[in-house]
Amino acid sequence: MILHDWNDEECVKILNNINRSCSSLDGRVFIVEHLITQPEKPHFSKLFDIHMMCWGTGRERTIEEYSSLLEKSGWKYVQTYYPQSGLIGVIEGAKSSKSS
Repeated sequence: MILHDWNDEECVKILNNINRSCSSLDGRVFIVEHLITQPEKPHFSKLFDIHMMCWGTGRERTIEEYSSLLEKSGWKYVQTYYPQSGLIGVIEGAKSSKSS
């Protein structure tokens, strides 16, 4: 619940710094956030997105948007996990061979 505080450019900087700090070629990063779901499906993340728009430069994002941020910062999207509650998602990124 960190990246949602920042705009896309700032998120890429954060993820890029993590990537450069990761000395392991098989490094992983896990993003734990509220994930925006399909437009027609009600979800708490959409209410939280409105809150983030009022508070600062951040916002809630879709899986595809997080995947794009990962790619721009030298990671590759692996998969998304959902706890039983379904309120948040955990996006897994792996060190991309391009970033080595």
